[in-house]
Amino acid sequence: MVDKFIPTSKYKVTLDYEGSRLDNCLLSRIKGLPRTKVYSIIRRGEVRVNGSRCKPSQRLKKGDEIRIPPHFLLRPVNLNINLKIKKKIAENIIYEDKTLLVIDKPVGLASHGGSGISSGLIEAVRKIKPQYKKAHLVHRLDKDTSGCIVIALRLSILRELHKELRSGHVEKLYLAIVNGAWPQSLTEIESYLKKNILKSGQREVQVSKEGKKSKSIFRVIRNQNDMSLVECKILTGRTHQIRVHSSNAGFPILGDYKYGDKETNKIMKSKGLNRMLLHAKKISFPRLDLTFSAKDPPLFTKILSK
Repeated sequence: MVDKFIPTSKYKVTLDYEGSRLDNCLLSRIKGLPRTKVYSIIRRGEVRVNGSRCKPSQRLKKGDEIRIPPHFLLRPVNLNINLKIKKKIAENIIYEDKTLLVIDKPVGLASHGGSGISSGLIEAVRKIKPQYKKAHLVHRLDKDTSGCIVIALRLSILRELHKELRSGHVEKLYLAIVNGAWPQSLTEIESYLKKNILKSGQREVQVSKEGKKSKSIFRVIRNQNDMSLVECKILTGRTHQIRVHSSNAGFPILGDYKYGDKETNKIMKSKGLNRMLLHAKKISFPRLDLTFSAKDPPLFTKILSK
C-alpha cells in the first residue's frame, strides 16, 4: 500500500558513502523503496550523478551530487522477525566487537530483503540488539549458501572493508559437494561472467565475452559415491561465481536449482536433501589481520557417507 509521495530530491555524497556503489547508497538511504524499483529508476536514467546517467555499480566520490527522482514509498512491511530466527542468528555469531559482527549464516535465509522477500539476515540482525540497529552487510551470500558473512556495525569499518574487497585483497574459501567425480587435474577455472537482473529482481549469470573476468581455484578433498567434496578459493567476487564455474565444468553443486542438474536434484530431494551444498568456510582480510572461519556443516559428511 502506498504511504506517501516523495518529490525530486538531491543528495550530496558524504564521507559515509565515499567509495560505495550507487545502488547500495540508494538502498541504504531510501527506506521503503523496493530493490527492484531502485534498479529500475537507475536503468531508465531517472537517477543522475553530477547530471549524468550512471550504472548501479558506479562508485561514488565525496561531493558527488545524486539526483533522486520523485517516487512513492511503500508502507513498511511489519518486520516482527520470527523469534526462532533471531535466536538462531544469535547462536551463530562467530565474532563480535564494537565495529564488527561475523555470523555463520543459516541456510535458507537471504542476506537481505527484496525480490519478494520482506526481510532477511540484516533486517533480523538490526532487531536483535539496539547496538545492531545501524548494521550493514559488508558482502552477501546467496540464500541457500551457509557460512561466514561479515557485518559492519559502523560506517567507518564498512568503508575500510569495502576498500579491501575492491582492491582484491580479501580471501574467500568455500566448501561444496558437486555431482560427479571432480578430477584432481582440474584446479583452475577462468571465464567471463555476465550478470542479468530479471524482471522479478532475481539475478542470473551466464558465461559471456561481454561479462567480467572471473577466476576460481579448486582442490578436491574427497571423491565418493559419484560425488565430490571440493574446496574453492575465489580470486574474483562475481555473482554466483562458484555455482556457474562448477556447473559449466560439468560438476554442478548438489541442490543448486538455478545452475544444477534437474534430475539429480530431484532424486536428492526425494532422499531428503533440502539445501544447496555450498558453504562459505573462511574469509580473510590479510592487510587488516582479520580472519574468520565457520564450522563445516555436519550434513556434508552425512551426504558423502550415504
